[in-house]
Amino acid sequence: TERNFQFHAAAACAVLICGFLVELSPMEWVIILLLIGGMFSLELINTAIEHTVDLITDKHHPLAKAAKDAAAGAVCVFAVISCIIGLLIFLPKL
Repeated sequence: TERNFQFHAAAACAVLICGFLVELSPMEWVIILLLIGGMFSLELINTAIEHTVDLITDKHHPLAKAAKDAAAGAVCVFAVISCIIGLLIFLPKL
């Protein structure tokens, strides 16, 4: 039900389809699958942190916001790095 997880799932499907179309090597598949798995894992951890913070307090608290922002930032950093690695793998094949 998480919007960002759905976005990452759609992106993963697109990457997998492109991987089959450009015939990735086994090592490239390993890298792509690790990136996809890492992205899903981080997104789940981010969701768990957000729900835990919401469960603990329903008030607006600066530390609660900082925890949520840090978790979301980790997802964002991994997403950017994953995109860069994906470009390094896919661009030479196009």
